[in-house]
Amino acid sequence: MSLTQITEAVRTAVADALGAEPEEVVDDATLLDDLGAESIDLLDILFRLERSLGVKIQAAELAEYVQGGIPEEEFGDENEIVTDRALAQLKSVMPQIDVEALSGTLKATQVMGLFTVANLVQLVVHKSSVAA
Repeated sequence: MSLTQITEAVRTAVADALGAEPEEVVDDATLLDDLGAESIDLLDILFRLERSLGVKIQAAELAEYVQGGIPEEEFGDENEIVTDRALAQLKSVMPQIDVEALSGTLKATQVMGLFTVANLVQLVVHKSSVAA
């Protein structure tokens, strides 16, 4: 499966699940903030991707991918601010984020608001290569 095929399938799944226009579903659009997805929509998107690509991604795996295995108690501090270790992990899966600008201010609850269509494509690519 090519990157182009995966990208097209992700964009289609996102547009269909959210009722978005295809031209809105661009690489740098965030699923939650820009496209208005809610948690139930994310499940719908993951289900659509499983049907179209045969790649099964559960909601818990999405969180694991983003957190990179960092336990909850180490991901955010006592004020729920993402730790430097967690920011480094986030940068590896969401290369578009500005770590310096977010350092000391990003709450753990805001992390998924930064997750883009391109990040989802990379997750699907990752899951496809792991399954292969």
